[in-house]
Amino acid sequence: MRFFLFSRRGSALRENLEALCVALLAVLFIRTFIVQAFKIPSGSMLPTLQIGDYILVSKFAYGVKLPFTGKTLISGADPRPGDIIVFQYPKDPKVDYIKRVIAVAGDVVEIRDKKLLINKKSVPDPHATFKDPIIHPESLDLRDNFGPVTVPANSLFVMGDNRDNSHDSRFWGFVPFHAVKGKAWRLYWSWDINQPFFSWTRILSIRWRRIGRAVVDSGAPPTTFRPGAPPPSATFAPNPGSTPAVGFTDLLP
Repeated sequence: MRFFLFSRRGSALRENLEALCVALLAVLFIRTFIVQAFKIPSGSMLPTLQIGDYILVSKFAYGVKLPFTGKTLISGADPRPGDIIVFQYPKDPKVDYIKRVIAVAGDVVEIRDKKLLINKKSVPDPHATFKDPIIHPESLDLRDNFGPVTVPANSLFVMGDNRDNSHDSRFWGFVPFHAVKGKAWRLYWSWDINQPFFSWTRILSIRWRRIGRAVVDSGAPPTTFRPGAPPPSATFAPNPGSTPAVGFTDLLP
């Protein structure tokens, strides 16, 4: 009788361990090849992505890659201008950034007084937001006057939507294709992460209307300052967004 009970307990334990292993493998497979969760800790993509947004990123939008190597197993679509992508920061691959694709291989990128030019032509830039009407000269930094530069093969030029406060390709260069982790897909949670975690203010800060939105539909008000308008002063202010800042943090270890 004791042997029978022991056998049943051992069998139940084995079944539970097998179920746990299968579940862990499924989570690892999904995270590696299908979708991965991230949170937004900074404002470089405002107003499209708010600080405290939690998003899902499609890992197969640009093909299936072999983990740890970046080699493509199954080819997919190439990133296009307008896509919001998550990638390994070229200066520190351990850090993940999120930015919008502005130009692809072969394109000539130039910025003149905050105006974006691609291949020497002014192009629509509906996602860009400007808060600072002051124009920085190229001698000060590359925020408002940049280029022209040609995007090399197998590379992308990216910028944050919050153009006056984004550390992006203007300052550190191009994103190689192999560093791209995936395409931002959908918001699954959003709240004010500056509020104490165990507090009513954190609960009350939940942004219910943002939850479930596709990332491309999560934008907000139009540009605050329209490039081309005369600046209010001839003086130049330091750019608070020109210093490096982690643009994206992985939720999972």
